[in-house]
Amino acid sequence: MTLNSYLILSAILFTIGIVGVIRRKNLLMLFFATEIMLNAVNIGLAAISKFYGDLTGQIFAFFIIAIAASEVAIGLGLLILWFKKKNSINLDTIQNMEG
Repeated sequence: MTLNSYLILSAILFTIGIVGVIRRKNLLMLFFATEIMLNAVNIGLAAISKFYGDLTGQIFAFFIIAIAASEVAIGLGLLILWFKKKNSINLDTIQNMEG
């Protein structure tokens, strides 16, 4: 497979993630769409790194994976707290927050 194939796959996955973020009906689906976008970037970085024979892109991809894991842990914790309070993870209920 060529570098072009990997970059096209990365662009398709990133587009799917963008569509998921724009549609954002459910907070859990918003997290999934964000993860798809981060993984698309990882594919692109790893492919370019392999093409040029440099490990820099793969190191960046490793750090993105670590950041994504912490984002998921914190996000799911907040999601559980929100669900316990409102009995819904619909984003429309978040827009109507009471202070």
